[in-house]
Amino acid sequence: MSLAELQRLESQSVIGTYVRQPVEFVRGEGSWLWDADGESYLDLLCGISVTNLGHCHPRVVEAVREQAGTLMHVSNLFYTEPAMELAARLTESSLGGKVFFCNSGAESIEAAVKLSRRAKAAGGVVTISGGFHGRTYAALSATGQEEKQAPFAPLVPGFTTVAPTVEALGGAIGPDTAAVIIEPVQGEGGIRPVPDEVLAFARQACDEHGAALVLDEVQAGMGRTGTLWAYEQTPVVPDAITTAKALGGGLPIGALITGPRLADALRPGDHGSTFAGGPVVARAALAALEVTDDPELLARVGAVGERLREEIAGLPGVSEVRGRGLMVGFDLETGGAPELVGAALGAQKIVINATGPQTVRLLPPLTITDDEVATALERLAAALEGHGG
Repeated sequence: MSLAELQRLESQSVIGTYVRQPVEFVRGEGSWLWDADGESYLDLLCGISVTNLGHCHPRVVEAVREQAGTLMHVSNLFYTEPAMELAARLTESSLGGKVFFCNSGAESIEAAVKLSRRAKAAGGVVTISGGFHGRTYAALSATGQEEKQAPFAPLVPGFTTVAPTVEALGGAIGPDTAAVIIEPVQGEGGIRPVPDEVLAFARQACDEHGAALVLDEVQAGMGRTGTLWAYEQTPVVPDAITTAKALGGGLPIGALITGPRLADALRPGDHGSTFAGGPVVARAALAALEVTDDPELLARVGAVGERLREEIAGLPGVSEVRGRGLMVGFDLETGGAPELVGAALGAQKIVINATGPQTVRLLPPLTITDDEVATALERLAAALEGHGG
């Protein structure tokens, strides 16, 4: 089926919520994708931080194949080994509480809101500007972006978004606050690490008022920043974290992971999901977690990310570079980031992304090789030269 035929089917049969690039990908391996014509592309986006271990990692593929041939689904009315093992592995690697499984990042935020309000009835939720937490109703209500929220008002009540400053948080967090939800590194907001002093104040204020500090690690977690969990590079330990994207190694799974204080806040019947923690995705996640939680791999993520940021800062037309680990964003002096992304895909065969008119986002595989980094920099430089940088 040709690209034109796919576009015709989309126009006829798919609700138009996405603006797709004019390419059909048919195969992936490691850091590379191939289109229907056999052209290869260097993937510096990982499906928006999903295929962190590269496409079709052998350990993940093996786990999926084995489990899919044994048992695929029975629901959460019964026990399955992969889900229980995964929950134990997640808590041991992070906050030491308990896990609620779901299917996506937005669902993990919904679970975090319900958890927080179950622990503190009718409490409000405070978030900071620049954050993105998802498109379901509570997650959208936590995302303080007017252009995303306005068409769907009225939103869920009880949400307040303030500037990412100590002063603003101080005026918003109080006795009636149930939760403060923050991305430690804002992804859709342009790859912006939240300052340590802001996180430390949020922790202090939550402790003072009995609120839950929830860190949204849907994009920043699973090794993306150079530690297994992004909070490990901050001065705080949250009460809960949310994770999804890379957790399944390419398959859809999300999780809310609590610390001990909130481990039993939700009770039987309070929340649920038909597919959550199913055997296939849980087995894939176990494989992905085992490969990712490797000190040598994580140390290299930090080093490669530093190299990328340093070298991108010297490329033509780049005004600012930000990030942590292999979560990298850079601004263009003259704007036009979406146009650069399209041109880079077509002419340079690299997959990148724009988070706004000025900002380009890179989320390359944690397993990217040194030679592939060099190729990425060469192609980025050529794309920027063509962009008029």
